[in-house]
Amino acid sequence: MTSCRDELGRLISEKRCLTSLKMEGCCNLGGFSFSSSSLSTIWLSDLHSLSKMVFNCPNLKEISLSFSPQANDRTDLTTIVDGLGRICPKLQNIHIASVRLSHSVVLALTAANLRGLRMLSLVLGSEISDASVAAIASSYSNLELLDLSGSSISDSGIGMICNVFAETLSKLLLALCPNITSSGIQFASAQLPHLELIDCGMTICDHNSEILTDEENDEELHKTPNSKLHLAYQKLIIKHSRLKKLSLWGCSGLDALYLNCPELNDLNLNSCGNLHPERLLLECPNLESVHALSCPEKLVSTIQNQVSNNYGALENHFPSKSGSKRVRVPHLFSPQAQVCDDEKKWRARKRQCAVIVV
Repeated sequence: MTSCRDELGRLISEKRCLTSLKMEGCCNLGGFSFSSSSLSTIWLSDLHSLSKMVFNCPNLKEISLSFSPQANDRTDLTTIVDGLGRICPKLQNIHIASVRLSHSVVLALTAANLRGLRMLSLVLGSEISDASVAAIASSYSNLELLDLSGSSISDSGIGMICNVFAETLSKLLLALCPNITSSGIQFASAQLPHLELIDCGMTICDHNSEILTDEENDEELHKTPNSKLHLAYQKLIIKHSRLKKLSLWGCSGLDALYLNCPELNDLNLNSCGNLHPERLLLECPNLESVHALSCPEKLVSTIQNQVSNNYGALENHFPSKSGSKRVRVPHLFSPQAQVCDDEKKWRARKRQCAVIVV
């Protein structure tokens, strides 16, 4: 393995036109030192217990390091990221997935002073906290994507994200973050006007409750507001003009959802089994896909009805010509030519939204 590792390093240093390196199955790599003036992208997956990892790549712009989820991984991530700023000063995108991620790793990364950083993904680090968010926010104020899925950040951390990245952030991924509530997600959607993607899968969870059947849902509607089960559930209201993709997969603690997102085209509600059909409102005329795997039949039926109504509303927005050959111009438009062009566009795009349940 040592000779193979050395051969890989030699190959990279000799291939002066090599710009991208993507490797899977790196669990036995052990450690390496890469030196290249041409490499701009490195993706390595299935890493495990690295003794050393050195990148001397001055033109590197993107790095992705995915570690094996095994608990006995002994990789010292703090040491690995400590020198990135000195030897890879042009880094723009960083992705690290490891259970070894911690606040000390974040501090080492923020000390690297990567001025061009635009995308930061630190996934599966349960020891990453609100203090880590504060360090990121104070060092990198121009992030366009932030992924802290699997961390321990709370709504307070979301508040810091909103304070710093309001003008730049377009993608926010906070899946598997148990300390975040629907209030934090709602706040982020209100304070981050450029968001196009939000992923909060398995974040709003009710771990003490099983997914309710349709009959149990009907019974729950008649329970008093003071019931413990009622208090366990949360509602989410999002009104956003740019949001295109929202993922709430596995949010079993969600019982009410109200969306007014005209650009939303993909909605994931897989396993949102405790979401009441009577407490669902989708005002999203551009929806193309709604994922509803493991949802009660009544909820699926409500979704289908609402997305169908959305398309009907779009069609009615451009009424047909009457017998007098006059067309009523919608109040949002004035030039007749623009109305005709927009009508053609809408009808060209018009298609049934797919509600995916398998």
